[in-house]
Amino acid sequence: MDLGSAILVIASLGFLGLGQTPPAADWGQMIYKARTYIFIRPEYALFPGLAILLVVLAFNLLGDGLRDAIDPRLK
Repeated sequence: MDLGSAILVIASLGFLGLGQTPPAADWGQMIYKARTYIFIRPEYALFPGLAILLVVLAFNLLGDGLRDAIDPRLK
């Protein structure tokens, strides 16, 4: 399992209520709590969702770049 998948699993568990306890920050829990305000304040769910998207994308691109730079068979 790569790091991006692990972040998605942790966020999914947080959304289902199986993640961190409430004093700790958890993107999945933030999205879960924001679902009640989704029509009034959509940015409550948008910003944690964008954070998850950007972090997972960044780690995937970083991993691909490192693999291309280090693996001699691909050159």
